[in-house]
Amino acid sequence: MVLVKLQQPRSAVVSAVIRDFHSCLMAENSTETSILKQSTVDFVSKLLDRRWALRSPDTQVHPVMVSGSGSYKRLGGEVFDFRNYPGQSLGDSKEAKNLRQPLFYVVRDDLLHPLVNGNKARKLDALLPLLEDYSVTDVVTCGGCQSAHAAAVAISCAERGLKTHLLLRGEQPETLTGYAMLSTFYGNVTYIERSLYARREDMLARHANFIAGSKGSIEWLNDLLESAFIHNAYGKQSLLQMGGSRVTRNKKVVIISEGAGDAVALLGVIRLVQYLSQEHLFGNLQTVKIIVDAGTGTTAVGLGLGALCLGLPWEVHAVMLADTVEGYRKKEESLISEFRKICDSPTIDLALGGANTEVVHWVERSCPRKFGNIRKGEVEECQRIAQQTGILVDPVYTLAAWELATQLSQEQGTSAKVVMLHTGGTLGMFGLAQRYKPYFQNLKAESSD
Repeated sequence: MVLVKLQQPRSAVVSAVIRDFHSCLMAENSTETSILKQSTVDFVSKLLDRRWALRSPDTQVHPVMVSGSGSYKRLGGEVFDFRNYPGQSLGDSKEAKNLRQPLFYVVRDDLLHPLVNGNKARKLDALLPLLEDYSVTDVVTCGGCQSAHAAAVAISCAERGLKTHLLLRGEQPETLTGYAMLSTFYGNVTYIERSLYARREDMLARHANFIAGSKGSIEWLNDLLESAFIHNAYGKQSLLQMGGSRVTRNKKVVIISEGAGDAVALLGVIRLVQYLSQEHLFGNLQTVKIIVDAGTGTTAVGLGLGALCLGLPWEVHAVMLADTVEGYRKKEESLISEFRKICDSPTIDLALGGANTEVVHWVERSCPRKFGNIRKGEVEECQRIAQQTGILVDPVYTLAAWELATQLSQEQGTSAKVVMLHTGGTLGMFGLAQRYKPYFQNLKAESSD
């Protein structure tokens, strides 16, 4: 499937932002500009100096070579073939220029955890220690029947002794599979009628009140964040050291919004950007086009903010899957506003002021569809990619990013490295197999041709 940009960008996003940032900040004096940039980088380093859920930000990066040209098989055109290229050194830009065939890199965040993979682990990276520090006993959140977010919260909290209460939209499937099954194993699941689920905040608040009882306390994650960062700007000092106690008789319930699209989720993604910008990986001078699929859009905004604050010449391209460009830009603006609030730093304010709150290229698929729907031929494309590269993508989320990475890798006259962030979601294939039985029943016949 060929993907097209919704509109022509004003210029390369991050490079333009950095130029604007510098020009509005005493850019006439290169020494002052360099000092200010370093000040921003130093502040981000302090912001990331905290306890994390993931022991290390490390992730695998796999080069994938592309051959062939034209559109994808299901559109009746030529077929792209893919193969791993393990000989490609990330730190060697000259080697990449000498290649005759295009390639892109896949950041394998789908391998972070056997069950909690991809952007879900990154979003929870800074959040989970915060819940522990505040002696939270119960977490209430919501999602669709096959919500990767709900399952990730349930699994991660169970690993830390916290109880989760998951409100899933719709009816319980006849046979539990994928994320729905994991949510039931690790959390307390309640299926909610769609009409009630439409009023999410009321639904979450009512259920949290029920869990807390008459003596418990309830807090929304955003309110907890404001309290945390007011008392502890950088998050390094544990709240336990400030007089907090892990021993509590009454329930302390925190409500996490659907998808965990809160400002604290940005920190784990920025931590990933900092890791990938090391010299032995993509460095801080190489132009990079980083591709991600966008559900809530939080991961894309985190990538953009990380690149901007660390002064990286990176462009973030996010394929819109669940909203319009206006909706994603509104979400981007809201997240940046929340991020500025929790940072409370003049340096960050100046940096983000130059960004005009737009740090992401929002890209539309050429064949838009209702979120969660798949089209004929997409399952077979995922199968072909898996057989050729050993990388499993799913037709709802990561196939969209894979297709855009393939398209951008074909562009001539650019030295930019194309990088796809694999956000995981592969267990969702089990749920799709329930909904789209004919697509999966034909796989054996298709693969034997």
